Amino acid sequence: MVINIAYIIACVLFIMGIKKLTKPQTARQGNLISAIGMLIAAAAVFFENDVVQSRSSADWAQNGILWCFVGIAAGAVIGLIWSKKVKMTGMPELVALYNGFGGLASALVAFSQFHNNPGGHDIIGLTAICVTIFIGAMAFSGSMLAWGKLSEKITGRAIVFRGQKLINLILFLAVAAVSVCIILPGVEASVKASAILILSAISLVFGLAFVLPIGGGDMPVIISLINSITGVAVAAAGFIISNTALIVSGALVGASGVVLTLIMCKAMNRSIANLLFGGFGAVQTSSKQGPGSEPKSVSAEDAYPVLEAAGSVVFIPGYGMAVAQAQHVVKELAEKLMANGAEVSFAVHPVAGRMPGHMNVLLAEADIPYEQLKTMEEMNPVMPVQDAAIIIGANDVVNPAAETDTSSPIYGMPIIKAYEARTVFVLKRGKGRGFSGIENELFYMPNTLMLYGDAKATISALSGQFAE
Repeated sequence: MVINIAYIIACVLFIMGIKKLTKPQTARQGNLISAIGMLIAAAAVFFENDVVQSRSSADWAQNGILWCFVGIAAGAVIGLIWSKKVKMTGMPELVALYNGFGGLASALVAFSQFHNNPGGHDIIGLTAICVTIFIGAMAFSGSMLAWGKLSEKITGRAIVFRGQKLINLILFLAVAAVSVCIILPGVEASVKASAILILSAISLVFGLAFVLPIGGGDMPVIISLINSITGVAVAAAGFIISNTALIVSGALVGASGVVLTLIMCKAMNRSIANLLFGGFGAVQTSSKQGPGSEPKSVSAEDAYPVLEAAGSVVFIPGYGMAVAQAQHVVKELAEKLMANGAEVSFAVHPVAGRMPGHMNVLLAEADIPYEQLKTMEEMNPVMPVQDAAIIIGANDVVNPAAETDTSSPIYGMPIIKAYEARTVFVLKRGKGRGFSGIENELFYMPNTLMLYGDAKATISALSGQFAE
């Protein structure tokens, strides 16, 4: 009875935490509330009947209790150190790793449950084991590949080849066939044990094949989708071991991940099917300006007079701001613009950066007032009256090709219409095409001026001009 109450309290705290995560002002509090809920749920596990019986044994190492505490201690130390050392630029790949390890943990739970009692599960139990191993292993390998793309250890572009969809279909059918072999009654336990290993291997390969054709521009969405998949694996693992907290928390993660994925797909005007099978980023487009054209570049000194005279300025942040850790100097420049009489806004695209909410977290870290943050829908109608737009490392979310070039991979994706501002300043590290590999027509427009270099140094130089 007490254990069930503890699980209910934990589940309520999970729901309250997720609710508070929806607003920047309460996000930290929501994270803390959810963490407390997880602590209660984890503590309650040690009071389950089978665990209590194991505790009565003198040999803790043999019954596994000791290893539980070793794992908890090791995880707590690693998590604490990692969270302190990780930079905001490394947060997307850290989230990908968390998703992957969550899937792996679920798969290992299912694998251990089968290994401990190969012939003691009914059809429903074996089905849950197969689903958990498949989803968990797929989420793990897919997350590892996403981590490689996000950290740029491998190319972030979509990798598409002839017959790829057929291979994915064959892998999925193989998973189904092996699962049927495991679930069907009458099959020897030794055969099922071998089939479990085969299922695990195929699922790992399927996870790689699943993420391989996803391009860099879709990374925020795929992280959200994998997070949702991991939640399903956790819920399935909860069914296997009859743990209420795992079922509820996994269902919450799965459902919220699906909702977030759908919201982000809507923001990109794309379906989930197109996301998974479209090979976004595989095709490179060239600027309509033609060969030999060059964007116009200026210095901070050249840009200052325009900003000094501006009555309204909008900042449009992207991953380049995260790389340069420029959010604090951006706030400093914004304050100087406001002191100079300008109205300042921040336009945040739903898929800016490399994970959901990446830019919102950065701007909140710099204590930028929430009322200054504008959504794409709020900002676009007033973009033509903005005297200046300052784009900091954003690429696809401001690319006019999404509206004008039917051959572009991002055609149809809603964008922030920065090109409608009177003057557009683009802060960019270099002359490359960005993470997705798509060239940006905005850079060649007559009202666009490029400021090449480190964004933090450039913003500091602009802020220094106001100080002088």
